[in-house]
Amino acid sequence: MHTITRSLIRAQLAAQDLVDGSGRRRERGDVPGWVLITLMTAGLVAVIWTVAEDQLQTLFRDAMNRVRR
Repeated sequence: MHTITRSLIRAQLAAQDLVDGSGRRRERGDVPGWVLITLMTAGLVAVIWTVAEDQLQTLFRDAMNRVRR
C-alpha cells in the first residue's frame, strides 16, 4: 500500500511541475532533442548539396537571370 501511495505522490508532483499557477502547461525545452534535430538537418543539407551541387547552382543561376530581365 505504501508503494502505491508513494508512486501516486511522485506522479502528482511530476504533473504539478509541468503546470504553472494558472493551470496551463509550462513549456520546457528539450535541449538534446533540438541538438539532434539541428545535426540531422545539417547532415541532410550536406548530403543533398554534395549530390545535387551542379543542379542547384544551375537552378540558382537561371533564377537570378530571370529576375534581372
